[in-house]
Amino acid sequence: MEERVFKRKLYQKMLDWKLSSQGKTALLIEGARRVGKSTLVNQFAAKEYKSAIIIDFNLATDRVIKLFDDLMDLSFLFFQLQQIYQVQLFERESVIVFDEVQRCPKARQAIKYLVADGRYDYIETGSLISIHQNTTHITIPSEERRLEMFPMDYEEFSWAIGEDKRYPLLQLALNSKMSMGASHREQMRNLRLYMLIGGMPQAVNAYISSNNLQYVDEVKRDILKLYAEDLIKIDKTQQLSRLFMAIPAQLSKNASRYAPTSIIPGVAPERIQQLLHDLEDSKTIQIAYHANDPNVGMSLNADYSKFKIFLSDTGLFITLVFWDKEFTENLIYDKLLSDKLDANLGYVYENLVAQMLSSQGNKLFYFTFPKDNKHNYEIDFLLSRGNKVCPIEVKSSRYTAHSSLDAFCTKFSKRLGQPYIIHTKDFAKDGQVLGIPIYMTELI
Repeated sequence: MEERVFKRKLYQKMLDWKLSSQGKTALLIEGARRVGKSTLVNQFAAKEYKSAIIIDFNLATDRVIKLFDDLMDLSFLFFQLQQIYQVQLFERESVIVFDEVQRCPKARQAIKYLVADGRYDYIETGSLISIHQNTTHITIPSEERRLEMFPMDYEEFSWAIGEDKRYPLLQLALNSKMSMGASHREQMRNLRLYMLIGGMPQAVNAYISSNNLQYVDEVKRDILKLYAEDLIKIDKTQQLSRLFMAIPAQLSKNASRYAPTSIIPGVAPERIQQLLHDLEDSKTIQIAYHANDPNVGMSLNADYSKFKIFLSDTGLFITLVFWDKEFTENLIYDKLLSDKLDANLGYVYENLVAQMLSSQGNKLFYFTFPKDNKHNYEIDFLLSRGNKVCPIEVKSSRYTAHSSLDAFCTKFSKRLGQPYIIHTKDFAKDGQVLGIPIYMTELI
């Protein structure tokens, strides 16, 4: 199967770092495994530098690793690396890449001195929480600029499948509040295709090569198994992996929060908080915290004991929904693609919106407040725009009522921005509430 290199938006941010830093900082690309970090960094190193030494610490020999035990003579270090990798380095024209740097904590600690030396640029990549855990006995370099890499967003996915003109047209329609008309059905089918495949480069590559969603499902299962194995290595009690695998079941309950004690009963709150911290650090999930006071700077009023958990990639989420099967047949994928599966998949669309919002740099928050003695209003997501708060409800059905949004708009009228319903239908306006098609989520 041909391995493709996809266009990624992070490339421009890396280029901005190179031009502005001029060797004064190293660049650390963080993200979950298989999200495309190494491919992107290798592409960047080959295109933007005269030469590059790529040190993959998953494969590096003891000889390479031991070079970072003694940094008294950096010229000797650079000489040895050039000899081992048979690459000539050029001052201020070469880059040294530490791929999977968490495997060699001393190399990460060395960044402080390598950057101060100034001869070359340095880019690091790291996967899962071991990049944070493997720092117990080292000094974390302050000379790092960090960028987070997500699965391919909807625009990047569109580029990958040859739909380069799709996004500019969606932006034009959103700006003018223009109905999509006859193209809405096609746009929704394209969006569901992204929802089923997801943004993991391997899965996208598998689809382009095979046009077979069952084969794509096998690729996604391999990635999920890899994640589960990594989580078990980090937490041998398997509590971490159980919290991860339970995400679809928790979301499908349509509850106002994830209930970890229903998955791992009898575990102390402090232990649960640590597990959640580790899971969030893994970059395989996104957490939406409850905002106790919806306002600009929602992190200041977040309730970290109330939260929802979403998978960072909805394609993986779909596969996890059908994890009880050995594989997910094309028949099921075809019904999902045509929106004819006899199941309430509103929680899948909620996960998709969470992914699309977070891929654009939005932190996730939600809000609940009393409706009566037994019921609550719930706002699925809150976005901060300027000095205003934009509430969002996600709907996957024909149900058009928005009582929660209306109540929110009344209660917080002085701090209210644009209220949205993100749904599977075309543009709609109901009073001050704007209904937008889900495929435009990344544009708001």
